[in-house]
Amino acid sequence: MAEDPNDKKSESVEKIGGKLFGFIRKKVGSQEDAEDILQDVWYQFSRLINLDEIESLSGWLFRVARNRITDFYRKSQTESYDDWTGDDGELGWREILFGQAETAADELFKEIFWEELMHALDELPENQREVFVKTEIEGKKLREVSEELGENIKSVTSRKGYAVKHLRTRLARLYNEL
Repeated sequence: MAEDPNDKKSESVEKIGGKLFGFIRKKVGSQEDAEDILQDVWYQFSRLINLDEIESLSGWLFRVARNRITDFYRKSQTESYDDWTGDDGELGWREILFGQAETAADELFKEIFWEELMHALDELPENQREVFVKTEIEGKKLREVSEELGENIKSVTSRKGYAVKHLRTRLARLYNEL
């Protein structure tokens, strides 16, 4: 009697699951993101029809995990700086910079935030700073900036992603004081 493919899959999950999760967890920032990526890996694994075609099952699983991690970072690079606004409607960075200050303390915080943003922008390479300013402060679309600069849309998107990552890191302490 032939071995049941589901038995082989179950054995693989038990043998490799912990190592695979540890591998993913080291590469991403949070437990939740690692769990999401691992779930994607297991989903793709569950869709396999013929396990016998895979030479090294653990190698295949780790390769899928690496691909999912890469996809995760590509996706997060293209997210907008607007992501600082939480699901619960908490104050976002645009409201800090462009909103009306209600108190003297709000006005002071706004001034400090602008100053820190300008310092952080000065730390960026010119091409990243330019893309960030055009898209996030001037409100232009990535496609519009791409055409204006005569650059590939992927290059412009990548530059913005690097700028956003730097600014998030650089301004995190200040933003958390909200």
